[in-house]
Amino acid sequence: MLIQSIGCRSVFEPGYSFSSPGEPGTFLLIFSHSSFILGSGSAGLTLPAGTFVLFDGSQPQEWAAAEGFLVMDWLTFSAEDDTDLIEALGLTLNVPVVSTDPELTGELIRNIAEGFYSLSSRRIKVLDLLMRTLLVKLGESCAGREEVQQTTDPHYNALIELREKIYRNPQMKWNVDTMAADVSMSRSYFQHIYREVFGVSCMTDVISGKIEKAKEILSETACTVSQVAAMCGYENEEHFMRQFKKIVGVTPTGYRKKGAV
Repeated sequence: MLIQSIGCRSVFEPGYSFSSPGEPGTFLLIFSHSSFILGSGSAGLTLPAGTFVLFDGSQPQEWAAAEGFLVMDWLTFSAEDDTDLIEALGLTLNVPVVSTDPELTGELIRNIAEGFYSLSSRRIKVLDLLMRTLLVKLGESCAGREEVQQTTDPHYNALIELREKIYRNPQMKWNVDTMAADVSMSRSYFQHIYREVFGVSCMTDVISGKIEKAKEILSETACTVSQVAAMCGYENEEHFMRQFKKIVGVTPTGYRKKGAV
């Protein structure tokens, strides 16, 4: 795998759009941390955060910000002698797929970005291993058949809006009943279709939204851990700290110090 360029959590202004005819022989991976529109005009498809697309360069590539700022990871690479690996992993090309583990996907891309700009003598080998790990994880999502455009559920748009609401409002007391009522579904059907569309349970996604917001606040403000916990809907600071460490791997304070290095 030969990485040509990479961007991690690139932020694009509201109204931003991208269009390229593609470049045969070059793969482009995009992974969005916010909702975005794939395609253009009336044919554009609004997709949730945590969605990725692996383009193989054979088709035009078009996307745009949905509402507000667009936050996206992206990288271009050539597979060289590894095209058989991409096929063997069952990677779905040129269509959007919801990651079944968005936290790890984003972390792997961040590690690849750090390695790409590293001066280490083992840089090439480390990047190759990280890329292979990333592709395996993406292949697992593809195997989970979470291709967004294939959903036929009539409540799909309502589910997209609900998920965006969950991530925008982590302080709310979300539970299965309130979420099901929001999209006018029965409790059991809602739980089933939510996992089918997004690849995770609704309550797992609620927690992911809280932790993502907590990471943002820790990185961008001087709020205390107690304040962060409250802003993300936690009534118990200790519970927040335990959950944060379980998911992120470090304590909130450790995460803030790591970002300051």
